[in-house]
Amino acid sequence: MVANAPWRWVPAFVAVARAARYLVAADGGANHLARIGLRPHAVVGDLDSLLPSVREWLGEERVLERPDQDTTDLHKALVYVVEELGARAVTVLAATGGRLDHALENLALLGRFCRRAAVEFVDETARIVPVCDVARFPAQPGQTVSLLPLGRCEGVRTEGLHWPLGGEVLDLLTRTGVSNRACAGEIQVQVAEGTLLVFLHRTPPLPTSW
Repeated sequence: MVANAPWRWVPAFVAVARAARYLVAADGGANHLARIGLRPHAVVGDLDSLLPSVREWLGEERVLERPDQDTTDLHKALVYVVEELGARAVTVLAATGGRLDHALENLALLGRFCRRAAVEFVDETARIVPVCDVARFPAQPGQTVSLLPLGRCEGVRTEGLHWPLGGEVLDLLTRTGVSNRACAGEIQVQVAEGTLLVFLHRTPPLPTSW
């Protein structure tokens, strides 16, 4: 899936888009895809950001207008992919740049969908994955790993991090886990209550282009 935050294509992300079983754009995310010549399976949203030229290029059969203003375009697109297409795993590109309020709302969506599907964000610097029970991730020793709670998380335990947690409480207003680092080839993160965002930073970041 491609959202509408500012986005620069690199070969690795073009490959992700080309390999998607269902390539879906959240409104103006279709403009990003048009720059590399990829037509999405569907464009979902209120369509206020979709360029007329891109809409004409796509064809009306790919455009799904969802005009309600109670949810964002990315929320609408996730509902479509999870509930209508039945996807159990979703990778979202172009969700974290641009306006900070948009980025924070998008990150909150990871918590809202955490128990409905395996949704993750990927950008040039990190892979962002929500954890609401227990998860394991491949890692490189020395890789930066940040743990940010969506609100409050209780019983946070980790394995494979230089500064381990053994059941502590993380709270966005009091204590978080920014800039820990992996000390093993795999890390484990467990949360007893709440949703924790795990930022697996790239070493080094991807080069930018396009």
